[in-house]
Amino acid sequence: MKESILEVKNLHFAYDEHHTVLDGISLSVFAGERIAILGSNGAGKSTFFLNLNGVLTPAEGEISYRGTKITRKTLKKLRQHIGIVFQDADNQIIASSVLAEVSFGPMNLKLPRSEVEERVNTALNYMNISQFKDRPPHYLSGGEKKRVSIADIIAMKSEIIIFDEPTASLDPLNAAMLEEVLEKLSREGKTLLLSTHDVDFAYRFADRILVFDNGRILADGTPLEVFKNISVLKQANLKRSLLLDVCEDLAAHGLFPKGSFYPRDFSEFHTYLAQRNSF
Repeated sequence: MKESILEVKNLHFAYDEHHTVLDGISLSVFAGERIAILGSNGAGKSTFFLNLNGVLTPAEGEISYRGTKITRKTLKKLRQHIGIVFQDADNQIIASSVLAEVSFGPMNLKLPRSEVEERVNTALNYMNISQFKDRPPHYLSGGEKKRVSIADIIAMKSEIIIFDEPTASLDPLNAAMLEEVLEKLSREGKTLLLSTHDVDFAYRFADRILVFDNGRILADGTPLEVFKNISVLKQANLKRSLLLDVCEDLAAHGLFPKGSFYPRDFSEFHTYLAQRNSF
């Protein structure tokens, strides 16, 4: 049985009395999940993440991490175990050097100096940015800054890592690098939540998709369940994954097994075709 590590119950948040952003969000997050959150701009995705990390305080509802309700007294525990990588790395980076930036979080935990150094070196090596440690982070490229912001969270040893639009503004090379990092983090048992407008990425990467619409959860299911639900996609203004469309078009012409198998990425798709043609 899966272990629930984060519980959100009836979460409400408004920036003012005329602007309700979250309207009764409830869900359980299980250890090791890869969750993609989809929805149009203004659906509440980023605000939801900021409530999960304790940056914002909900007007109503509660968040519990491993059975402990998050309050002002327990907020430090939440922030220690739930890290967030912002869409714009410049909004996260505050230090004058990469080394100081990645050291900031562990030092605030008041860890022994030796452990801080070990965590920082591990994070820098993990993200392949050790060569940048003495450089000012604001002079790095967009992809390099993103690596630094992820190293920040790795150094904290967060169990849950939140990525707000992680591939936004990245070129294809850096987007592929980021996806490799996400795969590695997942294999190591990290629980990953990410928002994205890239439906093809969500389809191949996530094992669970949440669709936000007007501050509510419109759908919660596997990628296949969500992308086959035409009414949900229409209401949330989402497109379907290209690969799913290709497979269903081929199935409609008798060139693909209808409904019995849906590859998650083009590598699986090519493998299936190669095996099929070998018979």
